[in-house]
Amino acid sequence: MHHAETAPTFDDLRELLGEPGFTGADPAAWTALEREFGLVFPADYRHVLDAYGAILINDQLTLFHPATRWSNLAEHIRDEPERWVDVDPEILPPHPFGTGPGELFPWGHSACGAQAYFRLPHDAAEAWAIGIIDRVELEYLESSLSFTAWLLAYLRGENPDLDSTHFAPGRPFFRVLPQPEEPGCG
Repeated sequence: MHHAETAPTFDDLRELLGEPGFTGADPAAWTALEREFGLVFPADYRHVLDAYGAILINDQLTLFHPATRWSNLAEHIRDEPERWVDVDPEILPPHPFGTGPGELFPWGHSACGAQAYFRLPHDAAEAWAIGIIDRVELEYLESSLSFTAWLLAYLRGENPDLDSTHFAPGRPFFRVLPQPEEPGCG
């Protein structure tokens, strides 16, 4: 299916996914995360996450957010390199894990064993990329689409990296992931 040649927008996502309702957006959480890892997240990614928060899309794809206690983006970024320490180097993706140029860090995962990553650009002339590691097939797929374009293709069932059609055969939907109410819980 071919769609208009204009760049995908947040409004396109909202039209398919539904109205956001996240009330925990906290610019300080992004600032602290960007300072800790020495990077600046893509604006469209921040916009989507601040509108929706840590969510589960189509009972398949979980998106992490820096201002939530559970499904916390910072924790996933910090913990990811350790998750791969004992993995056979022959099946590792072609990029190392971390937050340096050319490295991968997680922004979500799927119920079917896939992990979603950003691959940071090597320099300012290169764009961020989205990488999917299928932990069942042990395959790395990379897309040059922006986060908004990638997510929109996923919601439309047009994303070859991660299929959503059998999870949401009618209309895409999302659930806000529950968070502990007290700071000491978790």
